Amino acid sequence: MKAVRRAPAPHVARGRTHPMWFLLPAFAILFVFFFLPTLFNFVYAFTDWSSFKSEIRFAGVDNFAYLLSDGTLFSALRVTVIYATLVALFQNLFGFGLAVLLERDTWLNRAARLAFLVPVLMSALAVGYVFQALLKPDGSLNDLLSALTGQRVDVAWLGSTTWTLVLAAVIHAWKWMGLSMLIYLAGLKTIPEDVTEAARIDGATPWQAFWSVRFPLLAPAVTFNVATALLGSMNGFDIVQALTGGGPARSTEILNIFIYRTFGQGLFAQATAMSLVLFLMVALLAFPVIRVLRRREEIL
Repeated sequence: MKAVRRAPAPHVARGRTHPMWFLLPAFAILFVFFFLPTLFNFVYAFTDWSSFKSEIRFAGVDNFAYLLSDGTLFSALRVTVIYATLVALFQNLFGFGLAVLLERDTWLNRAARLAFLVPVLMSALAVGYVFQALLKPDGSLNDLLSALTGQRVDVAWLGSTTWTLVLAAVIHAWKWMGLSMLIYLAGLKTIPEDVTEAARIDGATPWQAFWSVRFPLLAPAVTFNVATALLGSMNGFDIVQALTGGGPARSTEILNIFIYRTFGQGLFAQATAMSLVLFLMVALLAFPVIRVLRRREEIL
């Protein structure tokens, strides 16, 4: 009788093929370009590294003490928090509104969805420069308003120390609202029709059925969109840099622009310490918000 050959056990097959070896190139790239620079970030923040010295020496917490004694850092932190909050608010309002308006699968809605996704694919730096050209006193927006009103309009849209930050946040939200729209659309499409139909049978109006039944079921989409908007705007740089460069009077100087300016002055250790402060700020502000939203999901 011929012996039947047994197939190797699953754990033996995995041991022979070694699929984890295929991840080594990805891990090597991640280590060289992410983990290693992050490690050096923690090291150089406690040195006197600069372009004015040939040697690097340990300086303790001198960089952090200097930054805390300088009110510019606290101003940049305040601007960054306000900017991130405004971006998260506008981006989710725009994205949610578009998702509700374009929920039906018509050819016109599909074309509109595609149009609103185009800014997501554009370079953020290019978006900043385009709006900077549109909003300057002799830009296209003032020319259009002049043609409509019949009077010369010379509004410095980016010259206000109060509203320029809000305008920058709106532009940032405009660029990324297509992504939020897509996530909200996916959430709306996964809600069963039986739930809405049951609410209508119970006497709920379409408005009540939406806000009391469908909207609470979008909690995971809200969590994802708020988290990505907060983290993205706290690490923002390119749109604000191209739009205002941190002005006027540093009213839009978010922390990454402050870091960029300090690094350009040759104060490498101080810029590294600021990036460490940014990391701590993201951890202390963004992650508690995500935790609260996750608890909201469990309650709903």
